[in-house]
Amino acid sequence: MAHLLRHHSFTSTSVWTEARLHPQAYASIKLSNHRQGRWKIYGKRRASGNGCVVQCCTSSSSSAAAKLGVDLTGNAEEDNNGRWEEKEEEEPLYLASEYGWKVRRLEEDQSEIKKVAEIQAEAFHQPMAFFDDIFFQFFQAEVLAGLMYKLRSSPPNRYACLVAESPSDANSESKTKLVGVVDVTALRDEAVLQHLQGADEYLYVSGLAVSKRFRRRKIGSCLLKACEMLSVLWGFKYLVLRAYEDDLGARTLYANAGYRVVSGDPPWLTSWIGRRRRVLMIKQSNFLNLINSTFQS
Repeated sequence: MAHLLRHHSFTSTSVWTEARLHPQAYASIKLSNHRQGRWKIYGKRRASGNGCVVQCCTSSSSSAAAKLGVDLTGNAEEDNNGRWEEKEEEEPLYLASEYGWKVRRLEEDQSEIKKVAEIQAEAFHQPMAFFDDIFFQFFQAEVLAGLMYKLRSSPPNRYACLVAESPSDANSESKTKLVGVVDVTALRDEAVLQHLQGADEYLYVSGLAVSKRFRRRKIGSCLLKACEMLSVLWGFKYLVLRAYEDDLGARTLYANAGYRVVSGDPPWLTSWIGRRRRVLMIKQSNFLNLINSTFQS
């Protein structure tokens, strides 16, 4: 599966510019002003509305909204009679919904964050001959620490952790269960950019993992579809990932999702004993093709 990067690789020093925002691509995203002037995608939509609203809450738009009596960021608004009314509850914005699975952005919830770390640790842990349980606990703690670091330090439009949900049981009150996860990060590695014509940065897909009990049930395909949708929303032309050359299952999954191999690790990197060779795979995101495939599925 896609590799799990260490946490320090996820922080980009590049500056996010407003020129990358495409209003027509944000038809179903609620935007709000983020600290330090950055944009933040909340990934929420109104539960009972017919559509979703784009709200760009800069200082100028906020002042204009105040004059019109419109609340762009709060949870309540005042009517003509001076009464405050609670707004409708919001539900998560799902970036993909296929094969019965739904993918959304990870919420800042401790139980969800721990579950994500558990799924990734389970997928990427290398079993040890002795004291495997102890080593697994250390590895899971490291994964959790890296995830917390990325969530706290990365701008919301440069990194996202996407999670796949299982459908909730209509006869029970239990919450939906997280069954898969993938990380998406904006990067600009020159060694990769040489394969991406006309691009100055790209979205890197990593850490794709599915819970053992739910593997081979199209969850990985649904997660990859969500990554592509996010690339369209963020205005990126290319998605990039790495896979082990001898991992035919993962490479087949990526190939079926539209990724193609463009290069591999140089021989001097794979000459060490036990070092597996990786291949670099890329995909060019296409909004029209994405919409067509969504309706066909």
